[in-house]
Amino acid sequence: MSQGLQINADRLWDTIMEMAKIDATEKGGNCRLALSDGDKQGRDLFVSWCEAAGMTCTVDKMGNIFARRPGRDAGAKPVSTGSHLDTQPTGGKFDGVYGVLAGLEIVRCLNDAGIETEAPMEVICWTNEEGARFAPAMIGSGVFSGDFSLEYAHNQSDSDGKTMGEELARIGYLGDEEPGGHDLGFHFEAHIEQGPILEAEKKPVGVVTGVQGIRWYDVRIKGMEAHAGPTPMEMRKDAMVAAAKLIQHLDDNALGEGPHGRTTVKVEHCNPTGSRNTIAGDVQLSVDIRHPDQEAFDRLDAGLRWAATKIGIKKKVEIEVDEIWVSPPVVFDENCVGAVRKGAELLGYDHMDMVSGAGHDAVYVSRVAPTGMIFVPCEGGISHNEIENAAKDDLEAGCNVLLHAMLDRARAVPE
Repeated sequence: MSQGLQINADRLWDTIMEMAKIDATEKGGNCRLALSDGDKQGRDLFVSWCEAAGMTCTVDKMGNIFARRPGRDAGAKPVSTGSHLDTQPTGGKFDGVYGVLAGLEIVRCLNDAGIETEAPMEVICWTNEEGARFAPAMIGSGVFSGDFSLEYAHNQSDSDGKTMGEELARIGYLGDEEPGGHDLGFHFEAHIEQGPILEAEKKPVGVVTGVQGIRWYDVRIKGMEAHAGPTPMEMRKDAMVAAAKLIQHLDDNALGEGPHGRTTVKVEHCNPTGSRNTIAGDVQLSVDIRHPDQEAFDRLDAGLRWAATKIGIKKKVEIEVDEIWVSPPVVFDENCVGAVRKGAELLGYDHMDMVSGAGHDAVYVSRVAPTGMIFVPCEGGISHNEIENAAKDDLEAGCNVLLHAMLDRARAVPE
């Protein structure tokens, strides 16, 4: 029976380390950009492992790979899991990769135990989650969910002018299946937390209940350049001072919407450059706002716009706020969340409910199928970095919980 079933932790670790050899960096990470030669090599290796485990692989027109283990009911919608194999330019070995290879290990485990599930099981590798080579991020799952058109995605280009459509064809992963034409019954994604909370709380498993809403803005502040010495303070139209006040306001707002409020600001441009004795006449900011609660999310947005108006009037500058992207807060399916929680309790793992502060493919998948996520700790909360690290025991715990969550939804029966 499946109640006490556990995965092979050494095999999972060895599989992750084998994948990590592809496009490895000197500092121990990976630079395996989407649709690069290294990405093709990683995909080919993943497909070969899946086929060796008795799975059938299909590919859609976005290059998303679906590896299926048949179930007793061939007509049932599959219970799926997955993530991505592409990395940041200075990325780590676990971000995304763990979620794909944990799914493979679950299939291997079920094969070893001779367990047949009622519904089929699938392991999915989504295309271009990172968005490092091609923007935007999570575009493979986004096309699958219908948030982006296939034409839009295929026409996205990298810094050399190469398009996603061209590169999918070049590496042999421009599939025939229409994106979104692949039914999913339930979906799960296992991932390193990419933050410090689980490690600080000394808990091996995070039951992810949802994902923060994310808004991105371009903000431009237009003042007037003037000489730093002769121009009195009260007569200045200093774009940088206005920027500083706006940044402070955003920081205060995020703290006021704690503990989940987040605002992050970067100065993308300040004109003039290279002249310390000239007042800034033009400052451009990028702003990132996040919160898991829709009302608080909207208050942070309104607070930015209110502050831009008030500060603009007071400092005699013009502040333009351009919202360039929004991803609303996501609340995961209560049955999938419950299956994750039940799996952790069944296996005796200490766990906690939490909200994801980062976007994942599961965000888009949740729009077309009931979805849940599992987090495991990463050392120091560090991710998108070559020194990204996770403990074998924690990876094992997360994969075991994923196994039992999927079995719960697939209604496992012995052969």
